[in-house]
Amino acid sequence: MTTGNRIRRTLLAGLVAAAVVFPVSAAASPQAPAPSPATFAYSATAQERYTANLANLTEAAGRAQDAGHLTRSAKLRTMAGAPAPVPHGASEEAGPAKFLAFDGRGRGRAVEVLGDLGTADRIAVLVPGSDTTLDTYARFREGASALQQRLRADHPRSAVVAWLGYDTPGTVSTTVLTTARADLAAAELEPFLSRLRNLTVAGARISLLCHSYGSVVCARTPTGSEVTDIALYGSPGTRAETAADLPTGARVWAGRGSEDWIGGVPHVRLGSVGFGTDPVERAFGARPFDAGAAGHSDYLKPGSTSLASLARIVLGPPAAAPPATLGAHPSPAARSTPADGVPLDAPRGAAVTAGPAPRAASGSAALPFLSAPADVLTLREVPRA
Repeated sequence: MTTGNRIRRTLLAGLVAAAVVFPVSAAASPQAPAPSPATFAYSATAQERYTANLANLTEAAGRAQDAGHLTRSAKLRTMAGAPAPVPHGASEEAGPAKFLAFDGRGRGRAVEVLGDLGTADRIAVLVPGSDTTLDTYARFREGASALQQRLRADHPRSAVVAWLGYDTPGTVSTTVLTTARADLAAAELEPFLSRLRNLTVAGARISLLCHSYGSVVCARTPTGSEVTDIALYGSPGTRAETAADLPTGARVWAGRGSEDWIGGVPHVRLGSVGFGTDPVERAFGARPFDAGAAGHSDYLKPGSTSLASLARIVLGPPAAAPPATLGAHPSPAARSTPADGVPLDAPRGAAVTAGPAPRAASGSAALPFLSAPADVLTLREVPRA
């Protein structure tokens, strides 16, 4: 390799790293002791999961305190509390936090529900970016809570799932430059989405809202008909040349705030480093949404244009009353029409997605821990970098 090429690769790595990390410092995760995650029968209800995971979280907080990890303990105790007050007059009563999954070991994982999955027909799944851990979870939850309150203002039967279901790459690491962590995350997110529909009412619409490195995760995740929309924001790229190349039949949206510094970073790729085409470029073919003056970490800020736009993507048009049974989903022809007026079973246009895309090989077959029967809503052991 010539000196020029070596310098070029070094500069590229630095640029991509700057494009995918949060512009804030994250506290290092202490190696606090924690119990193994709770396990469940396949038929376990959401409430059973909430109860067991809250008990596991509380135990993790106690163990951390006993071991002298007071900061971690305090953060976990905060997580165990309700994320936000329920607006006056809402049907949902205030109560403890609701986690579908929780793992307090290491940097940690958590899948939290804001709202009522048993009644919601509009569900947003938030996929965070780099350096989101149990130690920085408060910021992630704050955005999820702001989105849920915005959704409930227009549509009470809505819910948000804050999906910290993968080991996010660190702010300063080689993993932040490639799709390695995203591929592992996609192998977790894909089955989670399939199982999530079993906890929702028939015909519920699920939208993926993917921030920063989280947009790489979503772009690597094959989705079924349960996912109707994918929104990429603050994205460093996806390694796909166009939206039609993504392994999904959902509508793909992209937006970037005018104050997001990621817009000034070249969207490039060289070998396995970098993520390529900017999703907000016209050539990518995503449907644009107005992100206003959002900065890189401000897309879910209360009162912002970007929050309103993302809420509109999630809500779409008013839904008809769903059948009483859970998990019995109607045919595509019976599903509602999205906000852009295009029926969900109609061609979406090649520039965005030419109907359901082939389910690309996501790397799942190469991961032995997925080959055995497992409850995908339970956080499993995976290789940790």
